[in-house]
Amino acid sequence: MADIYIHYGTDLTEMTYELMAAAGIAGRLRREMTVGIKPNLVVARPADGGATTHPEIVEGVIRYVRDAGVRNIVILEGSWVGDSTQRAFRTCGFAALAEKYGVGLVDTKHDKAAERSVHGMKLNICESALKTDFLINIPVLKGHCQTGMTCCLKNLKGCIPDSEKRRYHTMGLHKPIAALNTVLRPALHIIDSVCGDPTFEEGGNPVEANRILLGFDPVLLDSYAAQLLGFEPGEIEYLRLAKEYGVGRFVDERTQIVEMNASNRPKTNGTVRNQSSIARRYGRYIEEDGACSACYAALVSALEKTNGIGDGRIKIGQGFRGKTLGGVGSGNCTSGCEHYVKGCPPKASDIADMIRRLKI
Repeated sequence: MADIYIHYGTDLTEMTYELMAAAGIAGRLRREMTVGIKPNLVVARPADGGATTHPEIVEGVIRYVRDAGVRNIVILEGSWVGDSTQRAFRTCGFAALAEKYGVGLVDTKHDKAAERSVHGMKLNICESALKTDFLINIPVLKGHCQTGMTCCLKNLKGCIPDSEKRRYHTMGLHKPIAALNTVLRPALHIIDSVCGDPTFEEGGNPVEANRILLGFDPVLLDSYAAQLLGFEPGEIEYLRLAKEYGVGRFVDERTQIVEMNASNRPKTNGTVRNQSSIARRYGRYIEEDGACSACYAALVSALEKTNGIGDGRIKIGQGFRGKTLGGVGSGNCTSGCEHYVKGCPPKASDIADMIRRLKI
């Protein structure tokens, strides 16, 4: 059995089915199982923007699992703080998909959570994910404004409550993400690398690769994916920590990779050098302390619209909550600033309007 299976093409449903067949997934399934599918629906935007999982891939999973005799299938997700999972289910095509195949939709924002102690931390994890017999993780390979990249390991943040997502940011994000993956262990990972945005988790700059990857070790897969984005695996802190915690190993010369139709592989192998990241470009204008991803992304989007600011930095994050501050802030946590934009998260358009109004 290979470590990583890769399929290239445009018929995403058929590609996914063939990948699962090649990896012998039917032999791991039992009829009485509850199979959970965890896509990336961080925002309510269609997959062609480079931020969310293609529903065609999930359809391939559902067809394969049903053909293996399993009928209890649920799709689990909780969009990022400030956005509606239900709206994402509708906008991204998952509500229609669930109705077509009679599978359940679970909004983890409204799920009960169970506490787990791991690596000196107490983590709250949604019970629906913990109770799933066979969890299939389907992330999008893309850039991230705070962690550099997001793929298998980070996608599990959708299986924790919103309050926990905020707390992860106060904890530095990397360590709790790595620790979460020691408790929540998907049985299978299928990476949507069809047209992910290599610079930004919210999408908008998709790069076509027409590729789906499958494997069982999330650290191995993420380290391979990191290289596709132009990173060395050790540069991604949560990836390095997950390896240290025993979640998996880095890709190396021992890694067995099966390319099912290498003739369709892009001439560049889909590798993107992540040097022009929007987040890196505008990061010098941001003073951040415990900011949630949605809030941070809104500020980066605003700075892109205004082409940065002339002088100083804009404060953002939970670390500024309750403090009397000078200067300019973004989000409710910075209400102590002389000027700030309301919202949790605020709208990028409102932040951009403030920047233009204050002429900073």
